Amino acid sequence: MSTSITRVFDLLPYNLENFPKEEFISGKIKGKWEKYSTKHFCEVTDNLSRGLTTLGIKKGSRVAVMSHNRPEWNICDYGIMQLGAYQIPLYPTLAEHDVKFIIEDAEITIVFVSDETLYQKVTAVCQEIKHEVKVFTFDQVQGANHWQEVVEVGKSTNVDLDSYRKAVSAEDILTLIYTSGTTGTPKGVMLTHDNLVKNFVKSAIIFPTEIKVSLSFLPLSHIFERMISYLYAYFGVSVYYAESMDTIVADIQEVKPNAFSTVPRLLEKVYDKILEKGKDLKGIKRGIFFWSLALAEKFDGNNGWWYNFKLGIARKLVFKKWQEALGGRIVVLVSGGAALNPRLCRIFWAAGMPVFEGYGLTETSPVITVNHFGATMFGTVGTVIEGVEIKIAEDGEILVRGHNVMKGYYKRDDLTAETIDSEGWFHTGDIGEILEGKFLKITDRKKEIFKTAGGKYVAPQMLENRYKESPLIEQIMVLGENRKFPSALIVPAFPALKAWCAKKGIDYSTNEEMIKNEQVLEKYNQIIVALGAEFGKWEQVKRFALLPKEFSIDGGELTPKLSFKRKVVLEKYAAIIEKIYKDAENYKA
Repeated sequence: MSTSITRVFDLLPYNLENFPKEEFISGKIKGKWEKYSTKHFCEVTDNLSRGLTTLGIKKGSRVAVMSHNRPEWNICDYGIMQLGAYQIPLYPTLAEHDVKFIIEDAEITIVFVSDETLYQKVTAVCQEIKHEVKVFTFDQVQGANHWQEVVEVGKSTNVDLDSYRKAVSAEDILTLIYTSGTTGTPKGVMLTHDNLVKNFVKSAIIFPTEIKVSLSFLPLSHIFERMISYLYAYFGVSVYYAESMDTIVADIQEVKPNAFSTVPRLLEKVYDKILEKGKDLKGIKRGIFFWSLALAEKFDGNNGWWYNFKLGIARKLVFKKWQEALGGRIVVLVSGGAALNPRLCRIFWAAGMPVFEGYGLTETSPVITVNHFGATMFGTVGTVIEGVEIKIAEDGEILVRGHNVMKGYYKRDDLTAETIDSEGWFHTGDIGEILEGKFLKITDRKKEIFKTAGGKYVAPQMLENRYKESPLIEQIMVLGENRKFPSALIVPAFPALKAWCAKKGIDYSTNEEMIKNEQVLEKYNQIIVALGAEFGKWEQVKRFALLPKEFSIDGGELTPKLSFKRKVVLEKYAAIIEKIYKDAENYKA
């Protein structure tokens, strides 16, 4: 293989040389697949690059992409980066004030947007910005400039792209990714070509060679899925973008992928649906289903011949149907973004669909550690990738050093100095421990651990992950800073609650009414007591409130990678929280 990869855009000639195919990257848009062969993808990318040069884009320029996953996202990504310009991803759900801040802070001159809604949002913002910003759309939008116009101009522009490519070194900045974080103003993370190239090359241990087809639905604007997209290209894997989160099930059935990356919540939902179907079975079928499930919970990869014999039967009778629900050709699933319940991980492995959990941050390009076929330990996020070091600080914080650590925060030397110390260790803000000398276990976010009025420390994530094992709980946030005891805000899984009410003969009216129902409240109390039993008395949730509506990105309670903005939630539901503690005092009185 003669093409060496030192910059991310080297993946294109590498693919043309080694894996040319008819379906390189495909996206489902308005119910129809738009497919790009490797050759066509590279031609369009080069023409886009040439067109961008006529708009003044050169090394160091800033160009943003604000779109859901589709092939045009990748075309723009490669087209921008091979000129040495910085590609800046903008989440489609970003609030207007954040879009304005990022465009001004990064001095962005061109924004590519996917559709009319985003076009209206960005053009409204650009009217308040002093410098000129050109906006191009992927969809045909009346009155808007279409991205193909840039491609067409590029076709008739004689530009030597090699001179641009040669001017880009591995150490040059590839992208600025603004992390919303859970508090404060967005920070621009500067990642280099070398950061990303080494990250996907060293993370390649997660994929065996038989992976040929993948489905993608996590946002490319997040570093996790973006790195995975480069990893797919490195392996010559065909990528298919699901149309939306609502169409995933149908798209999986159509694409029948060998792999996809996901967040734990999706796997939890898949499992909950399978469990509901299992509960509806009768007689011997029901018995076999729950016998198989009990067997799966004991899976550790080294159970011996008798266990494996029984597992073989369970796979034929029960788990084969689970595999078919995910297309029937899964070789590996990659989970990131939040903690995956170890029990769920065992069950998927036992069902013949290994889930590799990894860990990282935007600032670490992102992978720090990952489980893989060579080394997996349930309940951990795996071992460090080659060329990266970790150590645990005295206060339990995980520190990281290596090729994956960012260049720094854009225009924020003060913040960079706060997070990367003089010895090059990046301070993650996560608390963890190292098991068996090599497996990293995350125990909580340093900033999220709170202290009760009694001086006891509580790690909310561990509690939340345990409580989420209940199929009746969609979301839960544990709180209690300076309070007498921990409490929780709970969003019920309303479809499951509806089914439970039907079985109990309880008339279901509206979500708002049902969260006040005495029998419903008693059921949730039982769940909280039962699932919290293994924790210390001071950690256990004593009181809770049920909420009628899910926390969301649009509502401002979640970050784009679905972490809680705890400060926002505490402010938004302050009255409900106060009532929880006031009622507890009155009850005791």
